[in-house]
Amino acid sequence: MDVRLQMSMVFHLDKCIGCHTCSIACKNVWTDREGTEYMWWNNVETKPGTGYPTLWENQDKYRGGWEKGNGKLKLKATSKVKGLLNIFHQPHLPTIDDYYEPFSYRYKDLFDSPEGADQPTARPISMITGRPMDIEAGPNWDDDLGGSPVYAANDPNFKDITEEEKQQLFELERLVFFYIPRICNHCLNPACVASCPSGALYKRGEDGIVLVNQQVCRGWRYCISACPYKKVYYNWKTGKSEKCILCFPRLETGQAPACFHSCVGRIRYLGCLFYDADRLVESLQADDLDLVEAQRGIILDPFDEQVIAGARLNGMEDNVIRAAQNSPVYKYVKLWKLALPLHSEFRTFPMLFYVPPMLPIMGALKGQTYETADEEFFTAVEKARVPIKYLASIFSAGNEGKVLESLKKQFVVRQYKRSESVNDLDPEQVRRMLDEAGCTPEEAEEIYRLTSLPSETERYVFPPSHREQAIEMLQPDTWGAKGMAGFGFREKPVRGE
Repeated sequence: MDVRLQMSMVFHLDKCIGCHTCSIACKNVWTDREGTEYMWWNNVETKPGTGYPTLWENQDKYRGGWEKGNGKLKLKATSKVKGLLNIFHQPHLPTIDDYYEPFSYRYKDLFDSPEGADQPTARPISMITGRPMDIEAGPNWDDDLGGSPVYAANDPNFKDITEEEKQQLFELERLVFFYIPRICNHCLNPACVASCPSGALYKRGEDGIVLVNQQVCRGWRYCISACPYKKVYYNWKTGKSEKCILCFPRLETGQAPACFHSCVGRIRYLGCLFYDADRLVESLQADDLDLVEAQRGIILDPFDEQVIAGARLNGMEDNVIRAAQNSPVYKYVKLWKLALPLHSEFRTFPMLFYVPPMLPIMGALKGQTYETADEEFFTAVEKARVPIKYLASIFSAGNEGKVLESLKKQFVVRQYKRSESVNDLDPEQVRRMLDEAGCTPEEAEEIYRLTSLPSETERYVFPPSHREQAIEMLQPDTWGAKGMAGFGFREKPVRGE
């Protein structure tokens, strides 16, 4: 067992109101420079919809992530041979049209226009060329048309949805949509890191945050092609790649990242996880339907004595171990099994997990009537207007059981708390619902409190930053003859010490 530490996140989509405050906070801090106008390290997408950049989930177009072949994983976008042949040309890169042409407005026209009969207007101006332009897209272009057939019909996750299910979703008076905020997933198996010929991208040993060394980056842009989530960007001014850094300067001073700190809906949870690096390669070989459980399987119990011993062997202090034990992410992902990874079939093992949205539970219609025959406890979930198959395509590589498991547990927590306040359900019925969802009253209460009533210190639990150990990494003899290759990374794990 090789115990590593990884910063991880959970976004509770049932609480997201789509206000984009997180996006603006990130934009104001990190991407308000020349060359970054089109970048949104944090963006909020509307689903069903095509996202940003357009159709980023369609890997037939972008060739991001990994695929299995000959018993091992290989990058879809590049290889040593393809990388050499395409060194000056990336055939699967998103274009500016896939993102959007960033724009501002010529506000001075409102004040400098000559007197006339018409109200002056501020013309849109391209932030790249400086010329007037017609606005045709934006980073949240789907917002105003969320759930409508105008954009939602092109959602790549509709590939297995029947025409009948699509039509029910697109009924104007019964539109259903939800929001997905996205940042870099800081994956355990990042395709961007593996694809970089310069070695500019790397994963920090002490916390797993994926960063770009700006001095080493040569702007080859393989990382942009390889990232299936399209969360690496090219700065046209500096000629370097850039991406979300999880606000590590804030983390190192005990503050939450800007997008987390500013979140109005308080949907974001930040914590650290222990995982077994020895089992990572084997877990990535799992079949698509088994990937969620495979990823959960390598996440370790921070209360297990063997795990604690392994963490100490890899140089982790007791306050780091306590942070892992108090992590809200561990509870949502491993303990309660409520949070799921985004498109685990990309095989990067993303460390950003999502609690699927319950949505306003509206039943699917058949012949303009809602079929109520054979109603059971969880009929409202199973017959929801948003097909479980669609949610499974996004959150569990098509495994509908994992999505149902999460939604049923959320639903039963609602019913359990309702029965306490309204007293409209028989106690025996509540007990049966809890049993069927695999939940206890104590767990339901804990889920409710962490979802609805958490303090900031409960939502954000990250370990103290032992930067002195990262510095000592540069001094091999500090750790004796066997040495350490960095906090959490031994050169050669020594067994039996």
